[in-house]
Amino acid sequence: METEGQFSPASAAEARDRYEALGPTAQVVVKEVAKAMGLDAEAYEQRVTSEVVETARDVLFAESLEVRVGTMDEFESWRADTECEITLVGAENVDNVVWHAAPFAERAVAATFQSERRAAVGTLRRQAFGRIYREVV
Repeated sequence: METEGQFSPASAAEARDRYEALGPTAQVVVKEVAKAMGLDAEAYEQRVTSEVVETARDVLFAESLEVRVGTMDEFESWRADTECEITLVGAENVDNVVWHAAPFAERAVAATFQSERRAAVGTLRRQAFGRIYREVV
């Protein structure tokens, strides 16, 4: 089993603090991307809405989440020892699983995969944000 990412909040407050702290970074990322796309000031004002910046903040938060990547057997072993309610996405007859748990919320999300680890990690992080953290932050 391996771990990717660095953020695994111990509380809802820690998740909210991290999300809030990412606001300025999201604004800078969006501004620099708009500049690289050649948007002038008028186009920037028209197209870069608060929803665009919020989406960037959501992605920055989700992409920093710590996830575990392992075999189905490793996942099942972890699953047997957790108190979390688990949402499993994907097929159950594959060899590998990526998962993220938020014990403070008593919830976890897992995504199965056969060979596309990077895609599974990305999917899992989006699922974790939507299913666990969106209501918290």
